Amino acid sequence: MRGGRYPRCMATYTDITYHLVFGTKHRARVLDKPRRDDLYRFIWGILKARDCHLYRIGGVEDHVHILTSLHPSVALADLVKEIKTATSAWIKGRQVFRSFEHWQEGYGAFTVAAEARPALIEYIKGQEAHHARESFVDELRRMVETAHLTWQADHLP
Repeated sequence: MRGGRYPRCMATYTDITYHLVFGTKHRARVLDKPRRDDLYRFIWGILKARDCHLYRIGGVEDHVHILTSLHPSVALADLVKEIKTATSAWIKGRQVFRSFEHWQEGYGAFTVAAEARPALIEYIKGQEAHHARESFVDELRRMVETAHLTWQADHLP
């Protein structure tokens, strides 16, 4: 300590980026393309309100992919719960997707290194073409196994 002053404190630096994936109940193909962008804008609003940065959002009829950074004050489980709860109420209240019942329980959340973001952004952009070749269940299984986690097929309806 010089002159009775405390040294400057270090600033907070974080890079907490997640690839979030969650599906509709029973993987029902109810997220019709004409209204998906409205859903994505709604989710983006939730993320902005929590000081999270959205890199990319996309999906197909039965699931959503979100690539986002989390503000350090945001708990992952709380954010996913808020997204699912708020979007469910919004979808049902405005009848955005008429056959939508619920989101499926659970979700995938995979950490992402900064250098992997560009490729993952392109992957999320290409969901329509990707799912012409691979089902959501196979995609999620692959993500889980790539992250060296144990796939629990018995949790699927």
